Amino acid sequence: MVKAMMIGQLARETATKVTTIRFYEEIGLLQPAVRNPSGRRTYRASDVERLHFVRNGRRLGFSIEEMRSLIALADKPEEDCAAAAAIAARHLADVEVRLTQLSALRDQLIVMTESCDRSRMADCRVIQAITECGKL
Repeated sequence: MVKAMMIGQLARETATKVTTIRFYEEIGLLQPAVRNPSGRRTYRASDVERLHFVRNGRRLGFSIEEMRSLIALADKPEEDCAAAAAIAARHLADVEVRLTQLSALRDQLIVMTESCDRSRMADCRVIQAITECGKL
């Protein structure tokens, strides 16, 4: 039987801040911790696994709502995984849109920085370009 761990140990094992663990419990991404007789939170190996899942999903950019849906799906191992694939496909489409926006932003910044002749601030093309962007 695996020994229960305290929140500090869970935080170290998953490279997660204690406040983040408590937040994930509060919003339902982690099950509420079992309390020992003195009221301290205790965690099991399954909590470590779930926290890794949540952290990896968030690192991939899945929203909290998407993570809730993925957790609900993961808790039904016999179900078809089409719903999980659909969530991932929607997320991929969102990432593609953001990549397009970031590429356009990069192009604007390249033009700004290359047009600057590094003379006087009164003639600064970077400042002028930023000012003009707001007028579009």
